[in-house]
Amino acid sequence: MPYLTATRQKIRIDHGWQADTAIQRASQWMLDCAVPLWAANGVDWRQGGYVEQMAFDGSARPVDFKRTRVIGRQIYVFSHAALLGQKDALECARFGHDFLTRNAWLGPDGGWARLLSPDGRVKDATPDLYDLAFILYAFGWYRRASGDDAARLWALRTLDFIEAHMRHPGGQGFLVEKPASGARLQNPHMHLLEAALINLEAGGGERFRRLADEIVDLFATRFFDPRTSTLGEQFDERWKRLHTAEGRAIEPGHQFEWAWILARYQHLTGRDMRPFVEGLTWFAETHGVEHDDWLTLSAVRDDGMVLDAGSRVWPNTERIQAAVAMFELFGIDPRPVFASSTRVLFDHFLDQGLPGTWMDRIDAERRPVTDHVPASTLYHLMIAFAEMLRIAPQVDDAFAG
Repeated sequence: MPYLTATRQKIRIDHGWQADTAIQRASQWMLDCAVPLWAANGVDWRQGGYVEQMAFDGSARPVDFKRTRVIGRQIYVFSHAALLGQKDALECARFGHDFLTRNAWLGPDGGWARLLSPDGRVKDATPDLYDLAFILYAFGWYRRASGDDAARLWALRTLDFIEAHMRHPGGQGFLVEKPASGARLQNPHMHLLEAALINLEAGGGERFRRLADEIVDLFATRFFDPRTSTLGEQFDERWKRLHTAEGRAIEPGHQFEWAWILARYQHLTGRDMRPFVEGLTWFAETHGVEHDDWLTLSAVRDDGMVLDAGSRVWPNTERIQAAVAMFELFGIDPRPVFASSTRVLFDHFLDQGLPGTWMDRIDAERRPVTDHVPASTLYHLMIAFAEMLRIAPQVDDAFAG
């Protein structure tokens, strides 16, 4: 880890932002701006569920669909906000939970719909592993926030469907959607692991531990290449990386994201994930971060060549989370990353319109390229900023003076 330590020292020298400034600004933005705005304007009190998109002035931007993955993410946001003491957040979470369970459940053989109409009618009934993972994730967080045991039962029904209908016929992992099409993907499995862990933490039972173990085994034997410390994105039916440009593409944000999730898995299970967390973070910091301004890039190749020098909000939030993992597992000072990535977020993405909104994507020339505020991004910001708040006392104790 010498590279990581040296690089983070350089960050601290290069930028005037300090970690306490970053944490304060992040906390204020999340709790005083974003959550209140999305509770007021991002809950669809008339038709049910949540608004998919906002305009930069904070008004709802009409679209003709509601994604169940976004409903799941927003249930998480409001559940976590409730646990942080935000007034009325639990009611916002309950509103989404009730809309989801009332409209999107298609029964034990149908699972959950992928898309609903704005008023809750099924628009696309396709079972999609990515959506299923976030629905499962929502139930775990909602149960933590509310104590409602019905959420645990919904989580178990969802897991029943995944295990009965989404397993790949060749074994090892799950279908991306049903019927299956295209390459096999690691990303939905990553979010399914994330969902298994929160349900395990929320008292969902040993089945979620077994699911988490299975996906981590798949990561260790198929997704991760220890020779290059890279995480593959697209695979063939036997979980071999595709011999194509897509098969060699690496997303630094996913490297950081897996690092944080694996650290959570180690915390909950005791299984040593440190070599993977270190390798994932090393590659992403070395090849996936622009070292002039510390922006996390969208895509590089497995040999480090830059494929897409643009960026989105979420890879930069995942860099913060990986710094949390490196602190908790190795004691590496996360403050330089907190400072640099929070500065990047405020410089390029946050509050480009009304406070509590964001520009989701910029191109390689740092020009904004999005014409709306997608609700799906708030999940990423909430986790990263809440994680900085969570470990701030331990960081202060570790590096006092």
